[in-house]
Amino acid sequence: MENKKIAILYVDDEENNLFSFKATFRLKYQVFTAISGAEAIGIVKNNPIDIIITDQRMPEMTGVEFLEEIIKIDAAPMRILLTGYTDMAAVVDAVNKGKIFHYLNKPWSEEELDQTIQRAYEVYTERKKIIETNEALETSNDQLEFMLRQKLLS
Repeated sequence: MENKKIAILYVDDEENNLFSFKATFRLKYQVFTAISGAEAIGIVKNNPIDIIITDQRMPEMTGVEFLEEIIKIDAAPMRILLTGYTDMAAVVDAVNKGKIFHYLNKPWSEEELDQTIQRAYEVYTERKKIIETNEALETSNDQLEFMLRQKLLS
């Protein structure tokens, strides 16, 4: 993970925002963009994504609805919601249903978004470490149980 670029998926139905995000962050991060929730779901199914940033207001599927679908496919990526207006109902939905890590207003500031990405990635890597440690402990435990059973049988 040391030299790996953080993989970010940015979802927005406004093409200008996709270009702007990619132009701003493409050198620092591995950037994927999607113009719809449906397109983004395909990207998540085919690529390891660390962080998902999505606009709330999109036709066909809102940001929250998209994030709810993503959780069913892969719950690991950190989720950040962007919205161009202060809609507390959308924010509450995002927290409760989309299980977002953070909420930002549009238009986003490069510095604030970059800091949010960094914090989200820190949490993401900590969660991965915990999962890996638990898996290693489970394996060790299984091996010890097997050895104990062998000893009891002999």
